[in-house]
Amino acid sequence: MLDKYEILKNYRGPIDLKDLDYETLKKLADEVRDYIIQVTSKNGGHVGPSLGVVELTIALLRVFNPPEDIIVWDIGHQGYPWKILTDRKEQFPTLRQYKGISGFLRREESIYDAFGAGHSSTSISAALGFRLGKDLKGEKENYVIAVIGDGALTAGMAYEALNNAGHLRPDRFIVILNDNEMSISPNVGAISTYLNKIISGHFVQETRQKIKRFLQHFGETPLRIMKLTEEFLKGIISPGVLFEELGFNYIGPIDGHDLPALEETLKNVKDIEGPVLLHIYTKKGKGYKPAEENPVKWHGVAPYKIESGEIIKKSSPPTWTSVFGKALVELAEMDEKIVAITPAMREGSGLVEFAKKFPDRFFDVGIAEQHACTFAAGLAAEGLRPVAAYYSTFLQRAYDQVIHDVALQNLPVTFAIDRAGLVGDDGPTHHGVFDLSYLRCIPNMVVCAPKDEQELRDLLYTGIYSGKPFALRYPRGSAYGVPTEGFNKIEIGTWEELLEGEDAVILAVGYPVYQAMKAAEKLLKEGIKVGVVNARFVKPMDERMLEELARKYDLFITVEDNTVIGGFGSGVLEFFARKGIMKRVINLGVPDRFIEHGKQDILRNLVGIDAGSIERVVREALLGKSFV
Repeated sequence: MLDKYEILKNYRGPIDLKDLDYETLKKLADEVRDYIIQVTSKNGGHVGPSLGVVELTIALLRVFNPPEDIIVWDIGHQGYPWKILTDRKEQFPTLRQYKGISGFLRREESIYDAFGAGHSSTSISAALGFRLGKDLKGEKENYVIAVIGDGALTAGMAYEALNNAGHLRPDRFIVILNDNEMSISPNVGAISTYLNKIISGHFVQETRQKIKRFLQHFGETPLRIMKLTEEFLKGIISPGVLFEELGFNYIGPIDGHDLPALEETLKNVKDIEGPVLLHIYTKKGKGYKPAEENPVKWHGVAPYKIESGEIIKKSSPPTWTSVFGKALVELAEMDEKIVAITPAMREGSGLVEFAKKFPDRFFDVGIAEQHACTFAAGLAAEGLRPVAAYYSTFLQRAYDQVIHDVALQNLPVTFAIDRAGLVGDDGPTHHGVFDLSYLRCIPNMVVCAPKDEQELRDLLYTGIYSGKPFALRYPRGSAYGVPTEGFNKIEIGTWEELLEGEDAVILAVGYPVYQAMKAAEKLLKEGIKVGVVNARFVKPMDERMLEELARKYDLFITVEDNTVIGGFGSGVLEFFARKGIMKRVINLGVPDRFIEHGKQDILRNLVGIDAGSIERVVREALLGKSFV
């Protein structure tokens, strides 16, 4: 694939960038964009963010010297140009594939990936840690740069870090605000570019520092007057007052696609005393028309046709996400007290239709998972019926609020937890394999998972009207195509016996229920009779049924798409221990390690929760063989 590119095919690494002229660099940028499009059209991925930072990546690698200088990219979903232009040009076609390179930045993958992340707003905190660590070790000559998007500045953690950095005022510490939406400031253009050349130039900055040092001899009052005058003048032409008040030297905004201007500004800010915030504007999806026209859709996509931008879809049943979204709209049409909250996941959580139909009852709070939870608690305390829609991996960020603000006060917030279990290509930062464990231990919390689409609807209905903190988790991807109609209330804490057996019983939760049924059907052909129970409530469990099952079976197999430590299977063992019931119990689930990225079917087989794995474990257990 690389042979088609004139410059990229012979590119050896960042050292090559130092000697290229701007005309050649522009051609290289075009080739990098095309390479990203070619690979993501086959593999899917975060197209828009990566296409938007090609020039920024080139400028950073020309002006600074990583890995000695530290570059921390927030989240890392804009890291494809970084991978290509550092040391993974040849490996890039394996992006997001099983045993290939990650869709995010990872320390284990490259010496250039200083800090890994898949959740937003961590970059400034991490970069500040690098900066102070280098200072304490006497390595003051190196630079530390954090690159963060404007969307990530909706999270409180970013401001905690800015506040701390502004207080510590470290030198050679730069935060680049990559503004690729319209959320901060519109003033980009020739005048703004000219002003920023002046503001960031050596003469102005050296004069500024000299005046400050001179005025220090006369006390605080002259310095304060200088500061107020400077803020007033900056406030007229830029949005930088907030960052200046936090202790940063604000520069910007500048065009993040103007490579010469970007490079000149980066060179200038290297010599500014104290922390610097450089505000740049970029365009998501730059260089690929479909991504430029619809940046939300192209933030992260499945494989697509390059010519049209059409997503390549396989014929499949509705997704779990769409089933949830449709059900919530239906319920909201019947009950005006139902409201929906999401932390910047309107599309991902299936709430687009809800937002259109009920704009006054829909709240996207930005990347603010903690706030979303406590906000929902406040709505519940006022008598509304809030449904807080999270990805499982992002709910982890609101754990204290789930305990302190919802469960402790026993407020009826329904948590709709999408992407539970192994999510696939996004890998360990996004696998939702801990929620059963971290929610099961919280008092007052109801925790459940549906076996299919109708049960998802019924459990959602049950949760909204339960009057309790209620967590409903379901997986990513296509559901089973089960017909759906209406809503039925399910008694909380009840299980469902789907198949009677004699030799063993499988207790399955959520996605693995149908896998257990397939395994039981195959085993029956061999004369092995295995029972299957849909253990839809992880908390409270159906203890009465569990005691009845214990009178009938000696071998229990629990299956969950959650870590086996502290999960559903652990709950079964705890119950048996408490009751003094001696049974053989095999827990199947995610082992005690982080699972890599790859297609869901591959990963489910890898950890042993698909039909074939369940079948093998049951057979070998009954035959007395060892298994892993």
